[in-house]
Amino acid sequence: MRANFVLSEVATGLRRNLAMTVAMIITTAISLCFFGAGLLVAQQIGEMRALYYDKLQVSIYLKDNITPQQKDALQKQLAESPEVIGTEFVTKEQAYERFKELFRTQPQLVDTTSAADLPATFLVKLKNPERYTVISQQFTGAPGVDQVQGQSEALDRIFSGFNGIRDAAIVIALIQALASLLLISNTIQVAAFHRRAETGIMRLVGASRWYTQLPFMLEAAVAGLAGALLGVGLLVTGKILFLDKTLGEPIRAGIIPDVSLSSILMITPWVALAGVTLASIAAYVTLRLYVRL
Repeated sequence: MRANFVLSEVATGLRRNLAMTVAMIITTAISLCFFGAGLLVAQQIGEMRALYYDKLQVSIYLKDNITPQQKDALQKQLAESPEVIGTEFVTKEQAYERFKELFRTQPQLVDTTSAADLPATFLVKLKNPERYTVISQQFTGAPGVDQVQGQSEALDRIFSGFNGIRDAAIVIALIQALASLLLISNTIQVAAFHRRAETGIMRLVGASRWYTQLPFMLEAAVAGLAGALLGVGLLVTGKILFLDKTLGEPIRAGIIPDVSLSSILMITPWVALAGVTLASIAAYVTLRLYVRL
């Protein structure tokens, strides 16, 4: 009987303040959508690290006038380095073949470039690509070395961009969360005022403060859950309308990991938990501080 009464009170409260409830759900949904987007971006960064870091190489470009002795000395140093797990020597001719393959869609550039324009190179695979600077410091300025370049530099710039997007999403989520908290607080206050006579009678006949507060907290929790589900729906819509179309080619080429529906489903419990917890805590604090039941 008590459970039926509480549930009926929750349904009545949601219907009675329908406009404010809808506003609360939408605000919460936007907040949790950005929160979920931040989680997805963080997940993508991890997947991209796993995808690219084991393929990264350091390029040691050699001078044209390097002597065989200098080349052999460099090769020996690389073989003895504890940071290195493998090396590959690329001649000028091999570098030119790779250049033609890489820029095959730009024939004018290929026609104006020859093998003599490209340096011979040592391609170095590291145990830990993030320690590129160790190799750079060791071989920069060495006899016969023209330049040392690590692919991880470019990748770190890409990751920095992703980190910026993630941080921006989290900041927007926090701002929207604050708006949601204020709206939830206001909604609970209005709902409690409209039902002050009912709750007053309940207290007179012996109902505990917790029992009279429970319907309001459940109302907020239901609205928070609805906002979370709507937020997840916005993420799915964004994936279909934006990611799958705008970034479809890089994803199919394997350049960028795909944001699959399973990835969104994996973060759904966390988004739902955040929505329910946020709304419930806001309702409880409001009832304790501003409403006397």
